[in-house]
Formats: sequence, C-alpha cells, structure tokens
Amino acid sequence: MSCSICLDLLKEPVTVPCGHSYCRTCISSFWDGEKEKNNYSCPQCRKKFTERPDLVKNIMLAELVEEKKKNRHQDDPDDQIFAAAEDVACDVCTERKLKASKSCLVCVASYCEKHLQPHHESAALKRHKLVDPSKKIQEKICSRHDEVMKMFCRTDQQCICIICSIEEHKDHDMVSAAAEKTEKQRELQESRADIYKNIQDREKDVELLKEQEKTIKLSADQTVEHSEQMFTELIRLLHQRSSELEKEVRSKQQTEVSAVRALQEKLKQEISELKKRDAELQQLSHTEDHIQFVLSYSSLSALSVSTHSSIIHRGPGSCFEEVTAAVSELREHLHKVLMEDWTKVCQTVERLDDLPSEPRTRAGFLKYSQEITLDPNTAYRKLRLSEGNRKVTLMREDQLHPDHPDRFTGWSQVLSRESRTGRCYWEVEVRGDGVEVAVAYKSISRAGRGRECRFGFNDKSWMLECFPNSYTFYHNNFRSPVSGPQSSRIGVYVDHTAGILSFYSVSVTMTLLHRVNTTFTEPLHTGVHVYDYGNSAEFCKLR
Repeated sequence: MSCSICLDLLKEPVTVPCGHSYCRTCISSFWDGEKEKNNYSCPQCRKKFTERPDLVKNIMLAELVEEKKKNRHQDDPDDQIFAAAEDVACDVCTERKLKASKSCLVCVASYCEKHLQPHHESAALKRHKLVDPSKKIQEKICSRHDEVMKMFCRTDQQCICIICSIEEHKDHDMVSAAAEKTEKQRELQESRADIYKNIQDREKDVELLKEQEKTIKLSADQTVEHSEQMFTELIRLLHQRSSELEKEVRSKQQTEVSAVRALQEKLKQEISELKKRDAELQQLSHTEDHIQFVLSYSSLSALSVSTHSSIIHRGPGSCFEEVTAAVSELREHLHKVLMEDWTKVCQTVERLDDLPSEPRTRAGFLKYSQEITLDPNTAYRKLRLSEGNRKVTLMREDQLHPDHPDRFTGWSQVLSRESRTGRCYWEVEVRGDGVEVAVAYKSISRAGRGRECRFGFNDKSWMLECFPNSYTFYHNNFRSPVSGPQSSRIGVYVDHTAGILSFYSVSVTMTLLHRVNTTFTEPLHTGVHVYDYGNSAEFCKLR
C-alpha cells in the first residue's frame, strides 16, 4: 500500500492501465514531466501508453489505506506528526522531534501539542502570545545578549533587547515593539489606502484609454471612409475627363479623316483626267497631217490643268501631338500637386497627438538629453573630429586615420561611440550645404561606396538630408520630401522601445519635420554624413 514514487502510504490511490497503483498527485506530476515527449509510461513496469490515461480512484485500495492509517494511529498516535525537513520542529522534544503546533513569542520557542499543554494550564503561561509555528522565532533573540528583543530603536531603525536599550542605545528614541507595530500598522494602512487610490485612478485611466481607443478607431474608420469617397470621386472625375477627351479626339479624327478622303477622291479624279489627256496627246503625236495636228493641239492645250498639288503633307503621328503634350503637362502638374499635398497629408497624420510617450515641449525633450561623442574608429579618412569628438568637419586633406575594421571607407560618414536604447534626445548644429543627420545600427556595412554602406539607403539606417532650402528623409532607399521651417539646429528624439524616431527643426520653437514609427531590432548609433568640403556638424551640449 505504498506509492513507489513518494515511498509513502498511498494518498488518494489511482490505478493505471497496467495495474500498478500510485498517489494521484505523484503519477500526475510524473506524467506532466513526460508531456513534452508525448510519451507516457508506468514508472514501475515501463509500459508505454500512446495517450495519457485517465486516472480513476481505486476505491477498494483507498479503503484499505484508510484502515491502515487508523490502525497505525492507534498503535503510535505520534507517527503522523513527526517533523519533516520543511516543518517547524518542537524545541522541547529530545529524541525524534514532532511538528510544532504553536510558537510562543514570549518564550521564543515552538511547541508540539504535548509540550504546549503548560501554556494552556498554567495561569502565568496563559498570558503568553501564541502564534502559528514559525522558523523565524529565533530571530527574535538578541545575538549579543541572548535576550528576547521587545524594543525598537527608531534612531537606528532596529529591534533591540532591554540590555541593548540601556547600553548601546542609551538616549536613543525607543519604543516597545508593540507600539512600533501600531505605528507601522497605521503607516501600512495609509500605504494600502494610497495603493487603493492609485489602483482606482489607474482603473479610471484604463477606462478612459478604452474610450480613447474606441474614439481613435471610430475617427480612423470615418477618415478612411471619407478619404475613400473623395479618392473615388477624384478617380471618377479623371475617368470622366479621360472619356471626354477620347470623344473629342475621336470626333476630330472623324472630321480630319473625312476631309482626307474627300481630297483623295478629288485627286483620283484629277489623275483620271490627266491620264485621259495624256492618251489624247499620245494619239495626237502620231497624226501625220500637219494642219490637223496644229488645230488639235491648240484645242487640247486650252484644257490643260495645274500640275501642282494643293495638299499639305503632315508627318506620321503629328496630328495630335499638341494634345498629347497638353495631357502630359496636366499629368506633371497633377503629380506635383499630389506629391506636395500628399506630404502635407502624411505630416498631418504624423502630427496627431496619439503618442503620449513623446514629450511636447523642448523642456520635456531635454529631460532625455544625451551627450554624444563620435567614434574616431568609424570616421571617414578625410573627416576631422574636434571639440572633444563632438564636431566633425570634411577636409580636403587625408586626416591619416589608422586602419580599422569599423571605419567607413567609401562615404564621408561617422558613427557615435555610444549606442542608444530607451528614450534619448540630442541636437546637432549643421553648418554649410549638404549635411545628413542619421541614426543607424552598428551592423551597417562600412567598406566601399555601395548603398548598403550609406545612411538612409538601406534597412539599417534612417537619415534626414539638410540643405539650406530643403529637407529630405531617406530610409531603405526610399525618399520622402519634408517641409518645415529652416534651421541650422536639428533635434533628434528616439524612443527605442516604442519604435519612435522624430526629427525637429529647433529655433525659438520646435517644429516636427518627420516622424518614423517602426520596430527597432538593434541599439541605435547616431550618425553624420558630410559631403561638401568645409561643412561641419557639431553635437550640442544641452546640460
């Protein structure tokens, strides 16, 4: 009647298909360990089961086990209450220790039911404080004086005994442990009240965010629906204009073709007349009678027609080239308008205040300001670093940087020494024409002039190109025109966790130029690309 797994008397015995019996919890735990292998077996005979067997209580064996327990208890009533390693043992038992049923805070000891009886019978001991068994009861004894610690020193914030209060802690602010507990209990209740209030506030915030989520979804759905209607109308109008133009061209085609065919008929008649006249002249040329020849020739000459054609010949495909040119001009105009206005639409979407994690003022950004230093080992050979490696300038002369595997060899670029995760903000002062401010993964390629090495032309970097009169954003070789006020100072904000990258024009105010929402898979390094001699970029000290 013992379980072969726990080696103890069976508890809620169950039988597996092969006939062996185990404690329900023991065999369940054993099979839980075999679950990943999807291969269940009997721990005794190792018989395998294709599926995990259902466990059914063995009623007869359970009754035998209960009878065995009763008999064992009658033979040795203490057999079931011996202390195991995880139990609190009785401090009085001298041989095999029994489980403690209570601990006394006054005696600083734990007692089994037998040795606890004096605490129930003696008037003096009845006043002692009994608690559930605790292994930490010995922690209440002062290690210096072997006395129960009943005092609390608020000056040193520790529990002490009476002797400690007289010696080491004399003149300190001391109270009884019970008084300190009362005070701490009051603080605990206040803390719980604060926590409860915070929970309520956050639950309200959660509800508000749920409403906000519904509002955002509804607004987005309405915007998409209205946009689809407007784009559908634009497409319908374009189809209508295309159909009208086709009708106009076909009508003109029919008119022109009819005129050409009329001229063809006229020319055919003239050709027929000319052939007839030529035949008459040929016949006249064979007349031998001189008088007859002269008279006939005079009458034929009077009927002669012009030999010059009045038809104006046009080159092939030139009839409607002006129409084609006009449509092409219209297409270019619409494309330009759509691109410019589309950028405004995208920027409007980007400016929507749906990112509560991003600061709204420059003071808010400055809380995340980070000092940037450039890594000389990554600098292109003609880039000069100065101002404590915060400034980079493109020089005509080679700066004699030593060879290094991290160095950019084809593009005049440099990366920061520090990598960025979490939230961070920095500003770059741009001087001259043609400076690019970027962020990139450390794994970006370095050797050569391929696109895999240049900021903004691969999936490992994001770049804002800064010219005196324009901004352009690049990522993965995709170009996006950017509009915004011109400034020599560019602010860059990164929230690595949220996947936000924002570029700002910084002057008296901050203006968002471009925002990226993505998922960053590596830490980010700051980057700069300078491609005109004498131009420079300097990372500003913001603290």
